Amino acid sequence: MIRVVIVEDQKPIREGLAVLIAGTDGLECAANYGNCEDMLARAESDRADVILMDIGLPGMSGIEGIREVKRIRPEVTTLVLSVYEDDDNIFEALCVGASGYLVKKTPPARLIEAIQEAHEGGSPMTSHIARKVVSLFKTNFKPSQESEVKLSDREREILTGLSDGDSYGSIADSLFISVDTVRYHIRNIYRKLQVHSQSAAVSHAIRKGLI
Repeated sequence: MIRVVIVEDQKPIREGLAVLIAGTDGLECAANYGNCEDMLARAESDRADVILMDIGLPGMSGIEGIREVKRIRPEVTTLVLSVYEDDDNIFEALCVGASGYLVKKTPPARLIEAIQEAHEGGSPMTSHIARKVVSLFKTNFKPSQESEVKLSDREREILTGLSDGDSYGSIADSLFISVDTVRYHIRNIYRKLQVHSQSAAVSHAIRKGLI
């Protein structure tokens, strides 16, 4: 069971998310809060696996909240759900420890899938935000000398899908393979690149000119 904590100041959205999560097999809404201060006060006792975090909050911002919760419970996974789509908020959230970044218009089914992906070590992002992140890497990092890491064609296809922000399910459908097969290849990619997360795999692959 994945324990999810929601931090969202708009009550209708917060309550809607709580109902969605509570009604999904394998997920549990451990708590929901209207601000970061209340969430941080109960971070230890809530024992969240995933925190669904808004950014524009009263008092402490969501970005500062991510930084603080990572200090208190570094093992927790934080997933941003925000209306903000500007580069500064996206990159700052990822830099302080967010595992993924979604916009609030994300369909409910995709949101549930993203929570599960993040819990499994993925970095789910809305597709156009993922493209922004990849574009930044490609602009700021020139491929270094040819990598000694050898990825198979299928591994490159999957890694490219991850860099585009595609979900495991979307990648599986596009390649006509199962989600379990996608996960198998991702584990191999992590092992070959010596990384432990989707964002690290993508950034490493870009720096090494693998994708």
